[in-house]
Amino acid sequence: MKRLTRLALGASVALGLSALVAPVAAGADGFPQGPPFGGGGSQVVFVQTDNTAGNQIAAYGRADNGTLTLENTYNTGGLGGALNGSQVDHLGSQGSLNYDPRNDALYAVNAGSNTVSVFSVRGDDLILRQVVGSGGTFPVSVAVHGNLVSVLNARNGGSVQEYYAFFGHLFPVPGSNRALGLTIPTDTTEFTHTPGQVAYSPDGSKLIVTTKASSNAIDVFNVGFFGNLSPSPVVNSVPGTVPFAISFDQTGHLVIAEAGPSALATFTLNRDGTITQLDSLASGQTGLCWVAPAGSLFFTGNTGANSTSGYQTNASGQLTLLGATPTDPGTVDASASSNGHFLYVQTGGNGIVDEFQVNANGSLTEIGSVTVAGAAGGQGIAAS
Repeated sequence: MKRLTRLALGASVALGLSALVAPVAAGADGFPQGPPFGGGGSQVVFVQTDNTAGNQIAAYGRADNGTLTLENTYNTGGLGGALNGSQVDHLGSQGSLNYDPRNDALYAVNAGSNTVSVFSVRGDDLILRQVVGSGGTFPVSVAVHGNLVSVLNARNGGSVQEYYAFFGHLFPVPGSNRALGLTIPTDTTEFTHTPGQVAYSPDGSKLIVTTKASSNAIDVFNVGFFGNLSPSPVVNSVPGTVPFAISFDQTGHLVIAEAGPSALATFTLNRDGTITQLDSLASGQTGLCWVAPAGSLFFTGNTGANSTSGYQTNASGQLTLLGATPTDPGTVDASASSNGHFLYVQTGGNGIVDEFQVNANGSLTEIGSVTVAGAAGGQGIAAS
């Protein structure tokens, strides 16, 4: 009942906002308008280039056997960015491209422009609806829960900005910007110290941010009505782990990719925002930073080893390592098809996406690869 009330109240707020900004939504932003909803994507993989000369989204159709075919490339209306010291992972984050099937929307960060692009999704066709300010400097990650959208900014100490999604546009939630107060160097170690990802808990009551080497912490905000965040987060210190990427298993346990020990770790996310560790298991690979769910399985991006590692969790959050599979150079982010049958691994060395079939025992079978033009060092991938 509380959730329904929040959604109803949020809808009322959004209706009021839409009335206030109707002239903008009607076409004053200069982007194609069309119907507000796109119809969704089916058997599609979207890849972000993060190109500093002009950010783009490449849309690939997925065949029944899992192989990809380029259908079109779309300009985001913004610029990609590169953190100091980065080579194959210019954003140093996970979740820079987020597909929202509930709202038929695709959200892409433009780190070099301090903006976020909002696309409507119609199969493998994208319609650019809006380019909106990120509420900070150098956006690197986007999270979605219902009609709430959160954007993580990496520079100037880091910050998060909450939005309400309504009819293909994002509206900032008043008073919802929160500074993280991180100490981030500007030398070649910058990319290891910026925050890594923002994510909502499965019930939407918590917003989680990883801080990587800047403070080795997992910050947890409470999310109130209309997306308002608690004034400050619960800071969960995990010394030496360099918490990077965030996911959740099928029973709701928090799953964190830890770059320090190159391990995957599971936690209980408590109601008060604290976390309790359940398990941690090293991959035996180097540079484990990213993690992508595929049904009951998880696959990590091991950028130092040019590989992806498979894991499985049980109902108690205990982990089992399933082994490693080689990829093209510079393994970064990954995304699985909605049915969990295929995994697409983005590699930043040469801008290649590797295609894999996910087998019943958790092993991977390579089925091909595609090279994304202008995507060397890029990040951001989302499969449907």
